[in-house]
Amino acid sequence: MNHFQIGLIFSLFFVTMTFSQNSEQDTTKIVQLKEVIIVNREILNNKNQVKPLASLDEYLEKSNKITMIKRGNYAWEPAINNMVSDRISVTIDGMQIFGACTDKMDPITSYVDVSNLSEVHVKSGQQGAENGSTIGGGIDLKLQKGDFKDEKLSAGLDLGYETNGNAKIVSSELNFSNTKYFINVDAIYRKSDNYKAGGNKEVDFSQFEKYNVSMVAGAKLNKKGAIIGTVIFDEATNIGYPALTMDVSSAKALITSVSYQHTNEHANLSEWETKFYMNTITHVMDDTKRPTVPIHMDMPGWSDTYGFYSKLKFKKSKHNMLFNANAYYNKSLAEMTMYPNDPNENEMFMLTWPDVRTFYSGIYGEDSYSFNKNSQLKITTRIGFQNETIADNFGLNSLRIFYPNLNDNQQRFLVNISSQYQYQIDKFQFLGSVGYGERAPSVTEAYGFYLFNSFDNYDYIGNPYLNNEKSLEFNSAVNYASNKFNLGLEASYFYISDYIIGKLNPNYDRMTIGADGVKVYSSLDYATIFNTNLSGEYKFAHAFILEGLLGYSVGISNDKSNLPLISPLNYKVALHYKKNLLDAELGMSGAAKQYNYSSDYGEDETNAYNIFNASASYNFYKGNNNFFVKSGIENIFDKYYSTYADWKNIPRMGRNIYVNLSYVIK
Repeated sequence: MNHFQIGLIFSLFFVTMTFSQNSEQDTTKIVQLKEVIIVNREILNNKNQVKPLASLDEYLEKSNKITMIKRGNYAWEPAINNMVSDRISVTIDGMQIFGACTDKMDPITSYVDVSNLSEVHVKSGQQGAENGSTIGGGIDLKLQKGDFKDEKLSAGLDLGYETNGNAKIVSSELNFSNTKYFINVDAIYRKSDNYKAGGNKEVDFSQFEKYNVSMVAGAKLNKKGAIIGTVIFDEATNIGYPALTMDVSSAKALITSVSYQHTNEHANLSEWETKFYMNTITHVMDDTKRPTVPIHMDMPGWSDTYGFYSKLKFKKSKHNMLFNANAYYNKSLAEMTMYPNDPNENEMFMLTWPDVRTFYSGIYGEDSYSFNKNSQLKITTRIGFQNETIADNFGLNSLRIFYPNLNDNQQRFLVNISSQYQYQIDKFQFLGSVGYGERAPSVTEAYGFYLFNSFDNYDYIGNPYLNNEKSLEFNSAVNYASNKFNLGLEASYFYISDYIIGKLNPNYDRMTIGADGVKVYSSLDYATIFNTNLSGEYKFAHAFILEGLLGYSVGISNDKSNLPLISPLNYKVALHYKKNLLDAELGMSGAAKQYNYSSDYGEDETNAYNIFNASASYNFYKGNNNFFVKSGIENIFDKYYSTYADWKNIPRMGRNIYVNLSYVIK
């Protein structure tokens, strides 16, 4: 680190410690760390978070643990602990769902919207293995559901406009509930033209259009049991990806589920939920709108998933236990057709995902044992079995060009285990945990066939003989909390064996025109990732809250080279004002220069930057009805910049003024 970075760390630490000395000396109970991102707009209005009609990507980017990889203005890819989607578990209300794009243009988070969700649960490392095997952590997107209370009818309308990109958002919802039934129906529509980076520089191919419709309904079967059904339909069209060589004409998802829930708070078996679900995704890439391409091509992909889970929550004496048995069956198929400029030449067709059928079944157990009111031990375990089959003979034979003895079927066993000890005394909380986790190679890493990566300009070929990736992790945290002041210091260290990454193979010829060569997914002996962050919150003058976050990460391979997509020193500072029905916020975020970049994988040095934002909101009440207004300015000084997480250094949005209006009728 340079002198600026060291000075910034000590400055923030000095400020937060000064706040600590001036805070009240009362006793505040400290609860176990768990990051929950509030998405429900009715709750959000009182929390003064991001703009109510922000995209889900913008909500996730506010998390202390999540970073977002950007390839454009739509469908950012979440990462936890500087590990991208292959190494983390992302679920929707516990349901497994897999994208249909070989270029990661459609992360799971792109197929829901804020209108569907109430909150997002984020867990680090092996604490996130409840719904599936993971290395880096887990994200569970919790759907918004009604409840069985006295008869209630409400409706809402939300309107949003943003000057940068001429973005328009319209959302509506209708909710009804009584003691026997509930139903929630919502719809949201978003459209944006090309956005402009700082200095009024238009970013071509950054437009998109999307709509999402969902319905959740429940019926009470008896005092303790209920059945709940969910349907979500999401479609985005005309999506530009300025950092890539192709765009997306259509990304479409249908997500459905039905579940039975049994609740009895006074019994040892307090909750039981069994859910069956199905989702199907169709994703179509094309480059027909790009003016200069050497050869046109289409790249459609399909992903269908069928699954179930059954969860039990059990309480006895000092034990709080959770069990989750789950299974799913996924079909992943993607193809590419190249159309030569000469009409007399034949089209070229290949399967980039050769119809891979994955069956997974596993069981998860968790036990939180309270020694006393001040200390707790939590142990988690997941054991899983995975069977993969290549169902298309053409795709199988294509891979046999590189792997002549390849079988069409293989099995893997996966183990995840962790223990966490928590101790709290007065205003202090201490946490320490250790974990071991495994993950199987993704469909792309194992079976991908000539997939072009624009980040480093190489074609990639999968390797079905890859070992499971294995991670040994250590985590620690110290937290202090009082009525006026909170301070937290966290650190995590991951030692990842058989770290999967692409390696150059000079024996293979490139397929993509202009590519620098071919890389084959291989395993490093090991890699290490270290993350730490310091956060603080100080309340003063009855109406003000000052928040700060400072983070730093390092990722190194076994040959001492840098891993790609590792965050440099970054920071956030925000001053909130809340009095009566008025909320206001002034914030600053930024990062130091990225020195530890990976040139082998297409990265280069990114400059330091500082961005300033401001917003204000007000609630108007008339009877039971609520009218909410929020407006703000992002990137106030119209800074032109990009970050380590911006694919091919695509610039971020310049100055943007937004207005959100919400009207709720009860």
